[in-house]
Amino acid sequence: MNWQQLLSTKRFGMEQYHAEHADDRSEFQRDYDRLIFSAAFRRLQNKTQVFPLPTNIFVHNRLTHSLEVSCVGRSLGNNVAQKLGLDVNEVGSIVAAACLAHDMGNPPFGHSGEEAVSSFFLEHKDLILNKLIKENKNEFVVENQWKDLVCFEGNANAFRLLTHQFNGRRKGGFALTYSTLASIVKYPFPSTFSKNGKGKFGFFYSEKESFLRIANELGINYLDKEKNHFARYPLVFLVEAADDICYQIMDIEDAHKLKIISTDETKTLLLNFFDEKARERRLEILEMVADVNEQIAYLRSSVIGKLVEECTRVFVENENALLSGSYNIPLIKNISEDCVRAYKICSDLAFRKIYRSSEVIDVEISGYQIITTLLEHLTEAVFSPEKKYSQQLLMRIPAQYEISLPTAYGKLQAILDFISGMTDVYALDLYRKITGINIP
Repeated sequence: MNWQQLLSTKRFGMEQYHAEHADDRSEFQRDYDRLIFSAAFRRLQNKTQVFPLPTNIFVHNRLTHSLEVSCVGRSLGNNVAQKLGLDVNEVGSIVAAACLAHDMGNPPFGHSGEEAVSSFFLEHKDLILNKLIKENKNEFVVENQWKDLVCFEGNANAFRLLTHQFNGRRKGGFALTYSTLASIVKYPFPSTFSKNGKGKFGFFYSEKESFLRIANELGINYLDKEKNHFARYPLVFLVEAADDICYQIMDIEDAHKLKIISTDETKTLLLNFFDEKARERRLEILEMVADVNEQIAYLRSSVIGKLVEECTRVFVENENALLSGSYNIPLIKNISEDCVRAYKICSDLAFRKIYRSSEVIDVEISGYQIITTLLEHLTEAVFSPEKKYSQQLLMRIPAQYEISLPTAYGKLQAILDFISGMTDVYALDLYRKITGINIP
């Protein structure tokens, strides 16, 4: 792969209009602005990141997380571009835009929402799989469609959201540049690489041709042509690193605000990233700040700066391997030993005290039940549209979602498009109305 071909301003679905604009904004800055002003991005403000969304203490939701990841991603992109002699504004803007979009395909209630979708289809295997088999005599098609459903993946759904032409919308979805779209696909292979309900992948069977078009245009290497397994687009590594940096460190800060971990424990976790001299310097600065939350914020920003510097170094040192497609390890795993050790300590504590905390588990339990119930009712409605209740329920689905498609796969994808676009609050409200718990 080569940078000249990898950095393309061609827009997906709008190729015939490809031309330079007389505008101070680059095409990649246009991508960023287009995402910021989109309804799909705004809806992230009411989607759970990790913790429930309390009214008294501000913690991260999907929107604030995505904005912070985007800031870190821009820094990584700018740093890498400067060191490699590339256009700083172009690379920084591509990574920043991709970071904004990286969570846009996630359903409500965090990862429990993805698990609920996968489990629903596994538990209704006979019904769904039989419909797919009946409609398709081609085993390859059936396998791909079935895996898309039972291994439902927010990353692949983000690519669909950004590229699919929904009813009444323009061709090419968001019509983003090829480079920004490629930077979102962390796992450049289809769902057939995943085991039921487990494993990541980058695009659904319905979007396979879209991804192939982008990969061929940008000259992304094949790792296995027969299985449509590609090398990662190099800037994906920067998007991934920005996400890795933010979710780990920001979750620690949120846990401190919620008093899940103590101030002393939080300080120790963050100071672990620095050698003795750097640690002493930071302790001196902490003496100048009386507010505890500001102390933690200062340490958090210092750690993020350190990790940005480390991930930049790893990327630059491995440029040739990244361009050949032979590098396949997250940048965060190749940083210095001291930082790796400190990061692992944070990860271990986060799993024990944060991701397994009662507050988080309660959201996952509720979200699982809500998503499952919505799927049960909506699936029944699209498969039995002649029923009066089905007709009433289907009227709640906006016209942009193609529930009238002739295939089971198409109908189910339309339902998943509808549900994955919901906020936590909207999903809860619809659940209450469907179950009769809440009457308008």
